[in-house]
Amino acid sequence: MILRTMTALERVPGKVVAVHSSYRSRAAERGTMPAWPSYFLKPTSSLAGSGEEVARPPGCELLAFEGEVALVIGRRARRVSPAEGWDCVAHITAANDFGVYDLRYADRGSNVRSKGIDGFTPLGPRLIEARRVDLAKLRLRTWVNGDLAQDAWPAQDMLFGFGDIVADLSRLLTLEPGDVILTGTPTGSTVVAPGDVVEVEVSAGEQTSGRLRSPIVEADYRLEPPGAMPRADDAERDAAYGAGYQSPAREQEILAALREVSTATLAAVARKGGLNGLTLDGLRSTRPEQKMAGYARTVRYLPLREDLSARHGGGMNAQRRAIEAIRPDEILVIEARGDQTAGTIGDILALRAQVRGAAGVVTDGAIRDSTTLAGLQIPIYHAAVHPAVLGRRHVPWESQVTVACAGVTIRPGDILVGDADGVIVLPPDRAAELMAEAREQERQEEFIAERVAAGESVDGLFPLPAARLAEYQAWSAGRDRQ
Repeated sequence: MILRTMTALERVPGKVVAVHSSYRSRAAERGTMPAWPSYFLKPTSSLAGSGEEVARPPGCELLAFEGEVALVIGRRARRVSPAEGWDCVAHITAANDFGVYDLRYADRGSNVRSKGIDGFTPLGPRLIEARRVDLAKLRLRTWVNGDLAQDAWPAQDMLFGFGDIVADLSRLLTLEPGDVILTGTPTGSTVVAPGDVVEVEVSAGEQTSGRLRSPIVEADYRLEPPGAMPRADDAERDAAYGAGYQSPAREQEILAALREVSTATLAAVARKGGLNGLTLDGLRSTRPEQKMAGYARTVRYLPLREDLSARHGGGMNAQRRAIEAIRPDEILVIEARGDQTAGTIGDILALRAQVRGAAGVVTDGAIRDSTTLAGLQIPIYHAAVHPAVLGRRHVPWESQVTVACAGVTIRPGDILVGDADGVIVLPPDRAAELMAEAREQERQEEFIAERVAAGESVDGLFPLPAARLAEYQAWSAGRDRQ
């Protein structure tokens, strides 16, 4: 492995140092904001090149990627200043700091087992000369199966600059030419599985590392005692998958409960909680009688430009890739800029989404083949009907990015709920709380409706005042006993 990596590094590094947490977004996701960097060492035997397979160890389920900028030291650094620290960097390139959370418990912070595995530190494929880099233009991006998963601008997003990291390390240990520093990962890191492909690119204007490509495979060896064996619990899954992780059983429970409450009630309780911009505007459903709840898988269309449409609109474009990647309980969310003068999805692709297990489709543009779409099992929320194909107005540009659909910002993984009234988006970390409040509000309204149907005035009844809570609670307890 190391021999191929040397085509990028030029020499075997004496040491590989990795930063635990250096991006504001990542630190905020984990609920910590460190005052200074912390580090761990990775063995040089973990190095790999672009295109080399990353093997998930036997018994492990939580293999996570971390796209990073790697610094390659060009001259000896010992007790240097931050400005001198950046001057000691000869090159930068792309890196991927893979790790298995199933073994993290046994490392006590050292990451030897979890991140030191052979092939777990891909680098390259090309070096960028540090002196030619405008740090303000430096960008780090990671893709999983072609979908953008991480996108950061280190100069704006990092807690600690590259020179600061070099200077801090050099206070107590000497950095030698060829040493490598992995500078941390932004938010978006998550779990990948055999069959996935992870790509990382570092760029600064015209300068680029090229895409560092890592196919994920299952290891072909056995892992047996003596020694720590893989184990995973919800705490490790939460850390590996990222903020807002719910166990699959809990996810199903939340989605099922959300299908039992109305979007009107959810909008009301969200507004009480300070979230007043979650309801999508101007959409209607092909199946208004059917409830919808699921997680957003996004695709973004740009306005038609013929030269770009020729390159991006045909074949397995971003729209088709999103549909082929959609998973059960996901909802395809299309940003079409509210343009109603061309269809954004038709019968064949909508059927494919249904076959793959999609819970629905949401677009702020038009649909075509509307009669056929109305006969599908899944609801399709749309702003209009139009016979023209999407190429009349749109270029399918990218998927799994934050989009603006029907006036609302929607991120991949957000929860959408739909019914005859429309669609509302819920932050995943607030969904359980909003669902519980909505269920309670609907039960209170059921009590109120009974009283109104019996002839009682809404004055002093709706919304339910504190003076009537005891009566409501007795009624509710009686309902539970039935």
